[in-house]
Amino acid sequence: MTVKSRISTCLWFDDDGEAAANFYVSLFPCSRIVSVTRYGDGALMPKGTAMLTRFELDGASLAALNGGPHFKLTEAASLVALCDTQAEIDRLWSALTANGGAPSRCGWLKDRFGLSWQIIPSMLDEAMADPARAARVMSAVMQMSKIDLAAIEHAAKG
Repeated sequence: MTVKSRISTCLWFDDDGEAAANFYVSLFPCSRIVSVTRYGDGALMPKGTAMLTRFELDGASLAALNGGPHFKLTEAASLVALCDTQAEIDRLWSALTANGGAPSRCGWLKDRFGLSWQIIPSMLDEAMADPARAARVMSAVMQMSKIDLAAIEHAAKG
């Protein structure tokens, strides 16, 4: 039996939540816009502007709220994309840092909408499980902006 989660993440945007959601679903397989609720007459935003865009990213349920300039996205919350290959890391990194996005350190970046992401290899938890390997892996990761999967694998092997 498939159980649908009743927990979802809501991301606050000034006025470009629908554009952000459409961009994000274009990047990940098994992703889609679920629904868009629009503002009506006399609302916070002009009539017809998206108020809440519900979407799924590779099975994760999220919502993008256009709520105006009252709250800003920060690095205190980020989306984590687990990648199996360097090609997948490279593709997501390029797309998410394009058009005003900004790279950070250790696989972190901020996209053009201001949302923070961690683009990391799916094998990272396993590589960090052994304390002896963890120190080497962490040392390698701390030198990186975009993750270099081969360098992490090399550090894990010692």
